Amino acid sequence: MNIQDKTVISAHELLAPDSHGNSSVKYILLALCVLAALLVPVVVKDPSHQNLAILILMAAQLGVAWNIVGGYAGQVSLGHVAFYGLGAYTSTLLLTQWGFNAWVAMLCGGILSAAISLIIGWSCFRLNGHYFGMATIAVAEIIQIIFTNWEYAGAAVGLTLPMDQQGWGSMIFTDKAPYYYIALGLLLLTLAVNYWIEHSYLGYYFRAIKDEPDAARSLGINLSRYKQIAFAVSSFFTAIGGSLYAQKELYIDPGSVLHTGLSIKMALVSILGGVGTLLGPVIGAGVLTFIEEGTRALFGGSGRGTDLVIYAALIVVIAVYYPTGVMGWIKQFFARRKAVKAQKEQDVQEAKREAA
Repeated sequence: MNIQDKTVISAHELLAPDSHGNSSVKYILLALCVLAALLVPVVVKDPSHQNLAILILMAAQLGVAWNIVGGYAGQVSLGHVAFYGLGAYTSTLLLTQWGFNAWVAMLCGGILSAAISLIIGWSCFRLNGHYFGMATIAVAEIIQIIFTNWEYAGAAVGLTLPMDQQGWGSMIFTDKAPYYYIALGLLLLTLAVNYWIEHSYLGYYFRAIKDEPDAARSLGINLSRYKQIAFAVSSFFTAIGGSLYAQKELYIDPGSVLHTGLSIKMALVSILGGVGTLLGPVIGAGVLTFIEEGTRALFGGSGRGTDLVIYAALIVVIAVYYPTGVMGWIKQFFARRKAVKAQKEQDVQEAKREAA
């Protein structure tokens, strides 16, 4: 079996030229979407609405990062919050205790998380399926316990970032717009890496490992090595997202950056939007963040947990009716329209031949 035959819905399918030569139109639409995203802080002045947009971008970036290992490589990690927390704590400690530049501290958090993921993956990738997922949850819980009892890292009290230094060097701002552009830039960077992976040999190897591991092994692919690569790249970008959260909120503790629910949300974002797709997690992030913030605004404290009930209902619907997620539904919708149009054209041609 040719590895490249095992593909999923990808940006390549969305942007590839079709029989009508609409590739240029799709690229123009993509450019317009990016331009519209850049103009959001200019048009939207309400800080609460800007904050909602930031939350969507941050959730989308985490979903896209998780999608590398969970979507393309098919290794469902339910403990990814460990790397999110490691990134947040590393950058915060380097910034507050050692006086590092915020950008350098963020990069260090990503590198440290990627290195630790190699150690975790070495042991966890000996397990398959749901056993791997359970192992990652256990690792995340262990890391949460460590930080909860580590006095140097603030223990259960947490850490606070001082606001005495503001600006791009410290990545601390008084308004929301800079955070929005940083979150947007980080999302675009993560999407670009995902796009490159999709169209490189890594993408083909990851899909082969996900869909036909035995066939991949018979073709000489080192399954453990490429699982580790997917895990490390995904962990790096997840940690970067955690660092951004710390800089935005100016306070972290184990309950905010090491909570298991964050791991579940990363997975849900991808599953809802379309696991193994490029833009699926972005769509999923928009839907889930609106649900989360909408229920909070509508019900307040009395509606605590309502968003989780809606999440569960959505996952059931997706699993039963649209296993490929929203992106799969969109692709099927346009495929049906195209098929209907082609059938109508064929009927017209047959009618003309019969009339002649």
